[in-house]
Amino acid sequence: MDSALLGSFPKASLGGNSWRRENLKKICFSGSYTAVSVSRCREWDILQRYCAVGPLHPQQRLKHHNTGTKENSTSYRRHKKFLVNATAGHPLDSEPGAYNAKNVWNTLKNATDAFYRFSRPHTVIGTALSIISVSLLAVQNLSDFSPLFFTGVLEAVVAALLMNIYIVGLNQLSDIDIDKVNKPYLPLASGEYSVGTGIMIVTSFVIMSFWLGWIVGSWPLFWALFISFVLGTAYSINVPLLRWKRSAVVAAMCILAVRAVIVQLAFFLHMQTHVYKRPAAFSRPLIFATAFMSFFSVVIALFKDIPDIDGDKIFGIRSFTVRLGQERVFWTCIWLLQMAYGVAILVGATSSFMLSKSITVLGHAILASILWSRAKSVDLTSKAAITTFYMFIWKLFYAEYLLIPLVR
Repeated sequence: MDSALLGSFPKASLGGNSWRRENLKKICFSGSYTAVSVSRCREWDILQRYCAVGPLHPQQRLKHHNTGTKENSTSYRRHKKFLVNATAGHPLDSEPGAYNAKNVWNTLKNATDAFYRFSRPHTVIGTALSIISVSLLAVQNLSDFSPLFFTGVLEAVVAALLMNIYIVGLNQLSDIDIDKVNKPYLPLASGEYSVGTGIMIVTSFVIMSFWLGWIVGSWPLFWALFISFVLGTAYSINVPLLRWKRSAVVAAMCILAVRAVIVQLAFFLHMQTHVYKRPAAFSRPLIFATAFMSFFSVVIALFKDIPDIDGDKIFGIRSFTVRLGQERVFWTCIWLLQMAYGVAILVGATSSFMLSKSITVLGHAILASILWSRAKSVDLTSKAAITTFYMFIWKLFYAEYLLIPLVR
């Protein structure tokens, strides 16, 4: 296209001003190139400045003729660049470097979005909230809210999040083919990340997690990281005797062990024994949190496979959903959560603290009502509807960790 446009100009830059103006009008305002409108005065002026140089004095023409070869070449390149920009609808005065900042910003935005999806943010939020909530159970009075408390919580959260990203990343590396069916938006399944990139990320994150856990010097924290590493690796990695996710029962036990037991007990002991230097003690709120989250962890372990039934069938993952069907597993999860909320209401009602009793009973009653109302409206034939409800289950998970510190 640009060669056709440039062919309409004479090879030399000599010529009358009127000829250039007439031809500029034809080029810039013809029906074929209406992308450059009359209202774009700035571009029009710039194009005139580069092309309509005005009549030359005879001596100037002779001087121009003597240096014609070099200047014609320069003029040609300039005309070509500006006309190509014009016909493409770009600003005529733009230089290649003018878009560098925008390109850098788009690259950073795309990289951030890919890593955000790779990290499985709903699990990241759940891990952070659970550690903060359980850490609050170790607080006995207001003086415990010291810089030592916040430092201890920060150490635990950062180390756990690094391990969390290792676990979800390893699962994606092991499930690339399955995720092309179940979760094609994930970076490894979509091809945004190469396998080498995924390996580099998970390796660096697990190393950083263990390094932080070691330098902190908290044995409860280190053992929480180590057990999570072992179970997360055994759950996903496809080697003999491992890849425990192939067994529905073992897979559920792995999730329960991490989400219900390790998070509650290990991180509570990290705050109780390492940060506050107190003897280990298992309080009523801690026992409640462990029991309640056991129910919730089983629900998450079961429910996460409901929208993934197609890929699991293809690749031989014998989940409960594949064995029993989506509807049966769905309602099993709903009733398990309703039972957990019922127990939570009873525990709250026996509290000797009126504020704790009121918030615990009312809060769990509201959550149970919302859950039941939402469950009745889910279209089990729609994968999108089931996935949306699964994310709603995670929101209930977050809400529970807001209530747990208030159980007394």
